[in-house]
Amino acid sequence: MTLLSVNLNAVAMLRNRRDIGWPSVTGIARLVLEAGADGITVHPRPDERHIRKSDVYKLAPMLKADFPNAEFNIEGYPTKDFLDLVEQAM
Repeated sequence: MTLLSVNLNAVAMLRNRRDIGWPSVTGIARLVLEAGADGITVHPRPDERHIRKSDVYKLAPMLKADFPNAEFNIEGYPTKDFLDLVEQAM
């Protein structure tokens, strides 16, 4: 069976265009999961032009607490910094 995981990078890119905190990456993640998505996907880059490390740290506990069966895909090049981020968030 195919599962839907919604990529939040475009949401983060819109948020980053102006420093007003909207749209909320965690808010959109909650919305898509409540609407039936099976998971979310993020791709944090070192320059944080889309998803920021702080987003990963906010999303991980929300998924654990409110959507324990949801998939959390963190994509990226496996540098030490990236692997440290994943380990710390999870």
